[in-house]
Amino acid sequence: MALIKSISGIRGTIGGKPGEGLTPLDVVKFTSAYGAWVINHTKNPKVVIGRDARISGDMISKLVTATLQGLGIDVVDLGLSTTPTVELAVPLEKAGGGIILTASHNPIQWNALKLLNDKGEFISDAEGKAILESAENEDFKFAEVKKLGKYSRIDNYIDRHIEHVLSLKLVDVEAIKARKFKIVVDAVNSTGGIAVPKLLRALGVEEIEEMYCTPDGHFPHNPEPLPENLRDIADKLKRGKYDLGIVVDPDVDRLCFMNEDGSPFGEEYTLVAVSDYVLSQTPGNTVSNLSSTRALSDVTKKRGGQYQAAAVGEVNVVNKMKETNAIIGGEGNGGVIYPESHYGRDALIGIGLFLTHLAKFGKSISMLRASYPNYYISKNKIELTPEIDVDKILEEIKIKYSKQPINDIDGVKIEFEKEWVHLRKSNTEPIIRIYSESETQATAEHLANKIILDIKEVISGS
Repeated sequence: MALIKSISGIRGTIGGKPGEGLTPLDVVKFTSAYGAWVINHTKNPKVVIGRDARISGDMISKLVTATLQGLGIDVVDLGLSTTPTVELAVPLEKAGGGIILTASHNPIQWNALKLLNDKGEFISDAEGKAILESAENEDFKFAEVKKLGKYSRIDNYIDRHIEHVLSLKLVDVEAIKARKFKIVVDAVNSTGGIAVPKLLRALGVEEIEEMYCTPDGHFPHNPEPLPENLRDIADKLKRGKYDLGIVVDPDVDRLCFMNEDGSPFGEEYTLVAVSDYVLSQTPGNTVSNLSSTRALSDVTKKRGGQYQAAAVGEVNVVNKMKETNAIIGGEGNGGVIYPESHYGRDALIGIGLFLTHLAKFGKSISMLRASYPNYYISKNKIELTPEIDVDKILEEIKIKYSKQPINDIDGVKIEFEKEWVHLRKSNTEPIIRIYSESETQATAEHLANKIILDIKEVISGS
């Protein structure tokens, strides 16, 4: 069993003993601390909640709802929803915050509470630490019987979200309709199975093949949208009947595309392609995190803008985007953040912008991919055990490669002439992530393996 408490929320596996897994007691305690924070930051306490289709979602939702009401907070429940839909709903409902019940790309046994402020954005580092401290100290007070919070349910927010996507200036519905796209969708049996086909129909897509679009939470494969998990949709595309494939994660904030021949467009290139289109229409700056491809920097400079890197984590990317007035940004895991809409990763907006770009490009999706700089990223990880001192590992690696340019705002990123490697402790899983990039896959993997050996030497030496 696992329970991870971080500034962005609480995440864990269902079951086990309190404090060791995501049990009902942990959910209530953490929700109470967040609710107390909302009460202290708003005059009209109200929280919007929504969930992905995980089989534990209904149970977690009931616990969260009852706890918030017990604190005297009104609850607006969107039911089965998406992370970006909840983010949009919070300011529209004039709420003091929002909670998204999803463990994102984690497997079926996981669930989590993601916490939003009154703008529908993820809470800050300082706010997250304050909530963690409040939960630890049980620093919250429940309401008297006549002051309990009210409950309301709104079931059409995904439709409102789709209308919002259609209203964006850079989403050209007529251009998309004219291309008469035939698209396969893999929504891993979560809420993308509701939202993505609806959006595609609204965009005028001619033919939609729905794979794993029943929102029952029974993931047919590992829900992280990586090539090794997408063999079924790849096989479907190889038959040659479709123009492209669209894949989303369980809460629909990550987006990746598949080429017409079943090969991956590359999740790193979701943001690159969308940014290229946005920059072609509205010149400006871009931001991605330290673990994302340098292709975004190349495209941004080609369009006359400036690129900046942020620490990993959506809140860090958003802060850097605001600081640099970036008009598009996100993360290389397929997360697109478009401030014209809102400051959150949004696969639905990414789909609208990407299909417009592809329609105007006028050629196949594989040809669009070939138009961008070609880099290869190797993504690896090392499982952590309690006795491993991550800080010591990072410090030792910094010393070993001290002659190279190093960025340590988030773990350690080492720059080489044509490559880079980034190692950091995950915020969501008990692992060290090791990402490397080069102009060939073999070189990227060789660099990653070299760093992994260095890490193992430090561990064995300890």
